[in-house]
Amino acid sequence: MTWTVTSEHFGSPEATVLRRDYYDEVASRYWGRPATTAEIDDGLRDDGVERLAPPTGEFLVGRYGGEPASCAGLRLVDAVTAELTRVFVRPAFRSTGGGGLLLAGIENAARAYGVRSIRLDTRDDLVEARGLYAKHGYQEVPAFNRGPYAEHWLAKAL
Repeated sequence: MTWTVTSEHFGSPEATVLRRDYYDEVASRYWGRPATTAEIDDGLRDDGVERLAPPTGEFLVGRYGGEPASCAGLRLVDAVTAELTRVFVRPAFRSTGGGGLLLAGIENAARAYGVRSIRLDTRDDLVEARGLYAKHGYQEVPAFNRGPYAEHWLAKAL
């Protein structure tokens, strides 16, 4: 089986399911219980996803053996800075190399926009994501926002 990573509209059927799975996992971990369908719907409503499309960003979908298995978004902050968001690899596909390929795809998309630095924030409990970022050269930086779920801030020069 092989991975492919392509740019895709965030509203495509497969991207929508991946975005729901992402929100389900991060919300369920945060609350310490399974998120309800209504909570997932509410969390995805007005979440700014429209900025993850040209000319303000990109949304990537990773497929393993043709099956949708991961996603990530890139949101431009300014002419040289972008934010990485909604990074998700379905649990069944973790540790297969897909996360690294997803980050490489995001970084290539960022370079195409002229971005020189990618930044992100994440939480303490998202240990797999923090490990993935560290493995691929993202380093802790001072806080650049005050988001309610931001506990770690990372960046990488491109």
